[in-house]
Amino acid sequence: MINNKKIVVVLPAYNAALTLEKTYSEIPFDIVDDVVLVDDVSKDNTIEVAKRVGIKHIVQHQKNRGYGGNQKSCYDKALELGADIVIMLHPDYQYTPMLIQSMSYIIANGLYPAVFGSRILGKGALKGGMPLYKYFFNRCLTLTQNILINQKLSEYHTGYRAFSREVLETVNYHANDDDFVFDNEMISQVFMAGFEIAEITCPTKYFEEASSINFSRSMKYGLGVLRVSFVHFFYKLGLNKSKIYQRRK
Repeated sequence: MINNKKIVVVLPAYNAALTLEKTYSEIPFDIVDDVVLVDDVSKDNTIEVAKRVGIKHIVQHQKNRGYGGNQKSCYDKALELGADIVIMLHPDYQYTPMLIQSMSYIIANGLYPAVFGSRILGKGALKGGMPLYKYFFNRCLTLTQNILINQKLSEYHTGYRAFSREVLETVNYHANDDDFVFDNEMISQVFMAGFEIAEITCPTKYFEEASSINFSRSMKYGLGVLRVSFVHFFYKLGLNKSKIYQRRK
């Protein structure tokens, strides 16, 4: 805990057996109270590894629900456990768990209700091996999103995120897509609800075992991101009534 706030790390897992133990071993348990792993019908022995390393809260999907569907289960379980701060950490070791302290303290001290680990601040992305075409599209999409959403994030596409309980109990994340565009719908919801997002520089690693989407899925994702941005833009103008902006409370 920090300032009597319970911290829960959630791991949305799919075929993470090769990297899960290393990721888990670097989680700072001096402040982290619980860890939740949600397995989205992995084809390897992710569940066995999770049990072996000592993860107590394991949720197993009976059918593959996608990256967004996995996160929904992650956040539901974290809230059920009484989390005040929830850190989403990919178990593929692409993002370092060593930033959990910094992200948690920002929220626990009431500075910001959400914190993202940005690969773009500094030179972490290219230095860590991000493919040049992904870096280029990341920058183009982020620029477009900042214009349409009227924000100044350095990156909308990081998978390293921390949220206060208030954010998760306010935004209607269950209304979001079950695929990768979930992340951007949630950012849109967070801003639409009036919350601010802090960013900290995050080194990243690209290697064979790290999860990634291929070029065709990347194109589908990019189009989905643009759709979300335009939905946000027109909602602010009062020209649509998207259900994703209906608050949970």
